[in-house]
Amino acid sequence: MPVTMYHNPRCNTSRRTLALLREKGVEPEIVEYLKTPYNSDQLKRLLRQLKIPASALVRKKEAAAAGIDPKNLSEAALIEAMVKNPIIVERPIVVSGNKAALGRPPEAVLAVL
Repeated sequence: MPVTMYHNPRCNTSRRTLALLREKGVEPEIVEYLKTPYNSDQLKRLLRQLKIPASALVRKKEAAAAGIDPKNLSEAALIEAMVKNPIIVERPIVVSGNKAALGRPPEAVLAVL
């Protein structure tokens, strides 16, 4: 089954997750989400697969730096803010079939393989 990884190569955790996948013999399709940003449908699908609300996928420091307060936004408004500011989305996210996992810690992604 194909595996997709939403990756930021500047992130140590993202790089460690990619290395772990490769150690397990998995070569994922890599999407550098800062170069190829999410659209709202992708984020909604990922959130369903992760089984979390948008607020749980927000990087707090980056959101604050961008002037975004997740507590004051509806789910839909927060997803739109994430589309416009992909740097605020936690990473890495690994998807395999209908399953997705956030690689924090990197070993968490092994559950979807």
